[in-house]
Amino acid sequence: MTADEHLLILVLALLLDRIVGDPDWLWQRFPHPVVLFGKAISSFDRRFNAKHLSGVLRRRNGIMSIVALLMGALIAGWAVHGFLAFFGWLGILVEAVLVAVFLAQKSLADHVGDVSRALRADGLEGGRLAVSRIVGRDPETLDEPGICRAAIESLAENFSDGVVAPALWYGVFGLPGLFVYKMLNTADSMIGHKSETYIDFGRAAARLDDIANWPAARLSILLIAAGALVKRGISALGNAIRIAVRDGGLHRSPNSGRPEAAMAGALDIQLAGPRIYGGELVREPMINGAGRDTATVNDIEAGISIFYSACTMLTLLAFLGFLLLL
Repeated sequence: MTADEHLLILVLALLLDRIVGDPDWLWQRFPHPVVLFGKAISSFDRRFNAKHLSGVLRRRNGIMSIVALLMGALIAGWAVHGFLAFFGWLGILVEAVLVAVFLAQKSLADHVGDVSRALRADGLEGGRLAVSRIVGRDPETLDEPGICRAAIESLAENFSDGVVAPALWYGVFGLPGLFVYKMLNTADSMIGHKSETYIDFGRAAARLDDIANWPAARLSILLIAAGALVKRGISALGNAIRIAVRDGGLHRSPNSGRPEAAMAGALDIQLAGPRIYGGELVREPMINGAGRDTATVNDIEAGISIFYSACTMLTLLAFLGFLLLL
């Protein structure tokens, strides 16, 4: 398959995901591919990350495991793509559906929107319950501005690794690249923690995931800024880029802080700062410390609007690439 066909499929997948998202009725009947990736990762975890093993051995096993998992994903991507190539335009349409499954535009916006709707309908307790479904911090420690900040941070971070990164990996490397990225990203979410259990075994997965997400995190700055331009004007565009460049490195993650800082600048609010995970206080500097210190439900909804506009910019960028290659 040629590069222009990859970009055409990507455009179709982005449009399909934007309209349909992840229908619950489908995944109640069939296993989501990411669930299958997760089962493979869990199998390696159980077999090669036993508690009695030394840290050095766990680290070695972690390297071997992630290499094996990524090779499996690469081969699976080649096999599926090769099979679909036999069916011409039908195969292209099926591949577009498959790519859409790995994108998260509508599902991400819906989950973040649930937080604003819960806050408006059910107050603080409803907001805490809704935000607990999308972030790892302790919801009982959050007041309403804290809930709003958490939702906006999740929206920005997941725009990068749930939309831009899979689109970029597919656009450049096709289905094998997409499968490899999603396997790596799933492994990072499952075993890439700095806990006693995974600090050694998951180290390689976490480092590789940082590398894999580096380009998308930087591209997401420009897309969020472009989305801010459409929704809030030229000053929001400039502020998004300025804050992303200045504060993007304040986050403990080498990538997550970039889109979060861009969104903080676009909305002119403070994000990140100290927060509690698993009963432990994580101290981080505030991103956009000069911005408004009280995030609101309106900011969540404005963030979703900018997010969708940024997704549109990504689709237009893919379509422009298709036209240029065509």
